Amino acid sequence: MHRSAYFAFALGLASAAMAVAAAPRTANAERAAESRDKIVCKRFVKTGSLVDGYRTCKSKWEWERERENVRQFSVSDACRDRANGGFHCM
Repeated sequence: MHRSAYFAFALGLASAAMAVAAAPRTANAERAAESRDKIVCKRFVKTGSLVDGYRTCKSKWEWERERENVRQFSVSDACRDRANGGFHCM
């Protein structure tokens, strides 16, 4: 009987710990989703001008996607042009 009480107590502690640990993850996931949908506006100045420019507003995940596309397609190798399939070195 003593073992079953110990087992029930340990099981109760484990389930309570999991419930407490799951609550912040849900709140963090909600905050992360909200921050990805947050609109961020950036101002770009035209080259050669101090005043003339434009402003673009996108969600945070769109800015991240655009940055990743620039990183991926701006890589140049000695014999490969990634944007055109790498056929220039034959």
